[in-house]
Amino acid sequence: MKIVPRNKVIHTFATDMEAVETVAPGEVVKFETNDSFDNQIDGEDKLRTQIDNSRVNGATGPVYVEGAEKGDLLKVKIFDITLPDRGFAVIRPDFGIMGDTVKEAKTRALTKVDDSFFRFRDILLPVRRLIGVIGVAPLEGEYSTNIPWKHGGNMDTGDITEGSTLYLPVGQKGGLLAMGDCHVLQGDGELFSGCDISSEVTVRIDVIKNKKTIEWPLVETKDHTMVVASGDNVDDAAKEATKQAVGLLSKALDLSWDDALILASIAVDLKISQITNPKKTIRAAIPISIVSTQRLIEAQGY
Repeated sequence: MKIVPRNKVIHTFATDMEAVETVAPGEVVKFETNDSFDNQIDGEDKLRTQIDNSRVNGATGPVYVEGAEKGDLLKVKIFDITLPDRGFAVIRPDFGIMGDTVKEAKTRALTKVDDSFFRFRDILLPVRRLIGVIGVAPLEGEYSTNIPWKHGGNMDTGDITEGSTLYLPVGQKGGLLAMGDCHVLQGDGELFSGCDISSEVTVRIDVIKNKKTIEWPLVETKDHTMVVASGDNVDDAAKEATKQAVGLLSKALDLSWDDALILASIAVDLKISQITNPKKTIRAAIPISIVSTQRLIEAQGY
């Protein structure tokens, strides 16, 4: 198994990134990641207002995947997210939807109790691991790792976790996969931040070949296939996620747009991933009991 070390980090997803490792399709890879703050916060006395923002949200990589070309999909199966014993959650004034209520910056440490629980003050919280930033080289342009978009990026989506599979549209040869900003805990919406933590993420990377692709990342869980879409505001992100879900249902089930919209309205859940980043992220969850992930992808031309 190849290991991508945490000192190999990008802060921009761009079309011309230089790979730090090359893997074959089907290969298992371990990414060593830094926390969102690049490990600059090491105690409750270190505040979010005191760190170097140019180092925030770094992503380990990128990794070149042999055979991946524009129009393909990268299929990333997440096997394991291994955590250290401590992470940090922060607030600061004038950030997030409640930033106007925050008078001063604060940092709180959360400590590991066991593999299932972390402690916040005297409260035991069940672990909800996730990969906050994960993406590939975009089809065009460049995006800070703070930004979520069609290439992936800072999606902060709770379902991008152990046991899930992420499908990313390949924008450049080799895909160029990178990831970081893991959380041990985060509520849906990420009202300010998750509990940021360094980690070791073990994944298997495969390539799905063909000439046509999905527009936005898909997350496959045990029960759902989720379209992860972003926009300048929550309404725009929700509309885009819904449009994509309806289109997938229409093609996969051979339904008219109107019937697919009715089906989505009664069966598809919209879930808020995050509302703190420069673009907001919504996921539309299509039940696998209605249609499989494979069928949704095949309907796009695979």
